[in-house]
Amino acid sequence: MMPFRLLVGLGNAGREYAATRHNAGFWWADAMALRLGANFASETKFSGDVAKASSDLRLLKPATYMNLSGRAVGALARFFDVAPEEILVAHDELDLLPGAVRLKQGGGHAGHNGLRDIQQQLGSAAFWRLRFGIGHPRDSEIPQQPVADYVLKPPRVEELRAINDAIARAVEVWPLLSQGDMAQATMRLHTDPDAVKTANRADAVKKSAEPGAADATSAASSPKESS
Repeated sequence: MMPFRLLVGLGNAGREYAATRHNAGFWWADAMALRLGANFASETKFSGDVAKASSDLRLLKPATYMNLSGRAVGALARFFDVAPEEILVAHDELDLLPGAVRLKQGGGHAGHNGLRDIQQQLGSAAFWRLRFGIGHPRDSEIPQQPVADYVLKPPRVEELRAINDAIARAVEVWPLLSQGDMAQATMRLHTDPDAVKTANRADAVKKSAEPGAADATSAASSPKESS
């Protein structure tokens, strides 16, 4: 595969958003800049903060707010002629528990407004993604809260600790990612900590015990009558 030339962390600019779940991508970008010895500086023409890690590797934190992230990504990609396959985007992921991180290329945006705008601006979904789990409001202390409210609140202390651990693991595999060894990087990233494995097992047990779960399983496994 082609080497990465643009690393993007998604989030919302501004002090009021700095500690919120939706800014997990920014947290990773800051950690990567520290690892690579790069410093962010505001670049108006790219609508974001840019850090130059090497002659052909840049980091970007869009300053457009999440919904318009593609404006910044598209501007920088076009200026430096960066292909979608050379871009790695880090973002928060509702469908993963805090502490989990997944690497993938392409796919849909699953309702994530930042990813949606990037796809539209690039005209492609072929960029790579680092998905940092932040959990879903249905599993929180206030399960009825809207997703928009949930992602714009700070994670609990134990959640933040888990997310930071996932970010540290993602930074550690950078040498593999930079060399294009996606298989080894994926294996390391997708090996969840014990706390995440335990929580996943507990969630599976909870769902299997929900009313109607057994009937649904039985119906799914029963052979259909021939017509």
